[in-house]
Amino acid sequence: MSRWQEAKRTVLEASQKLAEKGLVIGTSGNVSLRLPPEGGRELLAITPSSRYYDLLTVDDIQVIDFEAEPVEGELAPSVETMLHIGIYQTRKEVKAVIHTHSVFASAMAVAGLDIPAILEDQVTFIGGEIKVAKYAPSGSQEMVDNVLSALEERNAVLLAGHGAVGVGRSMREAFTVCELLEKTAQVYFLTSALGKVSLLPAEAVEAKKALFRMLQSSEQEE
Repeated sequence: MSRWQEAKRTVLEASQKLAEKGLVIGTSGNVSLRLPPEGGRELLAITPSSRYYDLLTVDDIQVIDFEAEPVEGELAPSVETMLHIGIYQTRKEVKAVIHTHSVFASAMAVAGLDIPAILEDQVTFIGGEIKVAKYAPSGSQEMVDNVLSALEERNAVLLAGHGAVGVGRSMREAFTVCELLEKTAQVYFLTSALGKVSLLPAEAVEAKKALFRMLQSSEQEE
């Protein structure tokens, strides 16, 4: 049995749950989990490329290092592997990364619309406004750079013409961020259609951002 069996199962279950909840379709999207370093080598477990989630097994989850070199598994890792690695290298507190193609978040991304601070839970758990990263081809270094620039210290970002990314200090937190992002995008869409979007007061945003920073600095169970 793999020494990373439990971590690989966490990635598998999260990816299958994404599909069940309609946050991805077919083989789209990807999921990864940061693993403890081994011999000074940074590692992660990630979903393979172009595989249907309902057919995946634990053994299909790939373990690679931060050079995208294989450590365990025979399949090609996700085409977005370098995006996951880039986030882990930049955000040391992040332990899980999830890339979704959820409908309302994707609609905002296609429209090129940043989502302002409209909901308290959005600011508390995502960190404030949700920005759109400029378009770049999937798997490119330009895409990695654009996502990191738009994500900054927040937990979610929209990808122009593509979808969204959520991150967290655990897989559960990253998954919750993705669900919250989709809800926030839906609320923004609906209130825009109603012709009335009320932003949170500036003092409320600052208070919730302070809470976000406090939560991000606290310990998180995997």
